[in-house]
Amino acid sequence: MGGNNQPFFQNAMAQNVSATGACLYGIEPELKVGDVIGVQYETKKARCRVVWVVDAGALKKTQVGVELVLDQDCPWMAALPTGMKVEERTQPRHDNRRKFARHRISFPVELRDERVNTPMRVNATDISGNGCYIETIMPLPVATALRVDLWIEQERLSPTAVVRTRDPGVGMGIEFTGMPEESKQRFQAHLEKLDPGTSFVQKEGQ
Repeated sequence: MGGNNQPFFQNAMAQNVSATGACLYGIEPELKVGDVIGVQYETKKARCRVVWVVDAGALKKTQVGVELVLDQDCPWMAALPTGMKVEERTQPRHDNRRKFARHRISFPVELRDERVNTPMRVNATDISGNGCYIETIMPLPVATALRVDLWIEQERLSPTAVVRTRDPGVGMGIEFTGMPEESKQRFQAHLEKLDPGTSFVQKEGQ
């Protein structure tokens, strides 16, 4: 999402790439520090936060430094030198608070904004027993109360939820606030059946 609040898509060049971020240049829309943008390299995508912005002149246009949003896999990891992959991948991240393993799969859910009760059928891209991330160019405001419908095979769960994070033009993070612990555990087990061996665990308090 650019400074004019309109979504944009363009090619850009990267330099000074690492496992946690990069310098991008050739950006045409206006961006500001703190913006979250989606970045794609080949077939892999990730959300990145803008940490600095400079006017690089007519040739390089706007130049921005970006860092991967917490828990995002580096899209260009395979292109990095081996030593850089190992060194930076093993750096601890201390603001990790989720207790369930998250699964990066496309999982269908139905959202209802409790103010208007209009259903919105979407696919979650990261999902666990605690919540999910929804990619959408029009995310709802933080603290929006929702009703979520999701399925364990033929069983429907309909917990209340709330929007916790909002990345304009990219998506929103949702926490399942009204799901009993037993239902969270069963839903987590269902996700692990669908996506065995590819989740990553985040422990509370790290």
